[in-house]
Amino acid sequence: IFASPDIAEVSFGVQTGRMQTAKLAMEKLRKDMDNVFRSVKDLGIQEKDIRTEHFSLNPVYDWTEQGQVFRGFEASQSFRVKVRDLDQVDDVLTGATSAGANQAGNVQFTIDDPESLRAKAREDAIKEAQAKAKVLAKSLGKRLGKLKGFNEGGGYGGPVPMMMRAESMAKGGGVPDLPFPSGEEEINVQVTLTYELR
Repeated sequence: IFASPDIAEVSFGVQTGRMQTAKLAMEKLRKDMDNVFRSVKDLGIQEKDIRTEHFSLNPVYDWTEQGQVFRGFEASQSFRVKVRDLDQVDDVLTGATSAGANQAGNVQFTIDDPESLRAKAREDAIKEAQAKAKVLAKSLGKRLGKLKGFNEGGGYGGPVPMMMRAESMAKGGGVPDLPFPSGEEEINVQVTLTYELR
């Protein structure tokens, strides 16, 4: 079964750059991420659809002829946001980057509930397998007896990723008005039916 994705997942975050102390790095990160978080919620994204994807606080060093030289701390954090209205993907990215996100990308279009489509694909696969079994049995001069076994394979193709680079975002460039075609997803179910022949 082919179906159009009905949600998008978008990643974006903040990297502070070098700060003198861990406390300063965390304060900057907290302030910037609060602004980003608020901008996304202001677009109607529910809090349950926003989750932390990554967080780090690391010392930063330079390598010189004298060896390793401590230069401060750098913090980063990223969110993963589920956008239920595909027309809002561009707005969410623009809002987040305008609010201070300097990292964005990994837009993935997916199906929120693939199991209902998988159930339909399974039903179609069983019907097709039964019809083929009847034809094969008839070709052999037999009739189908009891169903002795069932096996299922296949699956959901998964989200379609779309990568973006965010080099101009730190300069306040935001996200250009880009098309985000979502394409189609494939849900594939393979079944094997084993019958007795009579």
